Amino acid sequence: MSQIRAYEPSDLADMTEIWNQVVREGVAFPQEELLTPETAAAFFAAQSFCGVAVDDAGGRVCGLYILHPNNLGRCGHIANASYAVESSCRGMHIGEQLVRDSITRAHGLGFRLLQFNAVAADNAAARHLYERLGFRLVGMIPGGFRRSPGQYQDICIYYIPV
Repeated sequence: MSQIRAYEPSDLADMTEIWNQVVREGVAFPQEELLTPETAAAFFAAQSFCGVAVDDAGGRVCGLYILHPNNLGRCGHIANASYAVESSCRGMHIGEQLVRDSITRAHGLGFRLLQFNAVAADNAAARHLYERLGFRLVGMIPGGFRRSPGQYQDICIYYIPV
């Protein structure tokens, strides 16, 4: 089990490594550039909120999420989030804890909805989790996610009222 809390500057190295692990895998995040210590500090500080999952046993960061507006102006009441779990900790329900915390946090920050713009259609674990938690599938965009040159995967768009 882990606890979710706001990130602290001392978490940045672990957060950067976990984030970059997901970017390198190339199957979930749209980003292609890895974060450096400098870009990571700026990136995480720019979010509305960053939560980290800290292992109860050792106190290490084993997952994180970022939360920010999905858009601005008249659509600024809709949040967006991204989640990353250290590969050795996957399957331990840390992702579920992160998602649940982000829903609560989004509500507390005044957002009305949480929207995911690009969930890879073949990410069965994430899709099952989102649907079990009450997210609604809006639709699918054929070929919306580029895995590697010439390989495209459909993406799903989800939302949930917060």
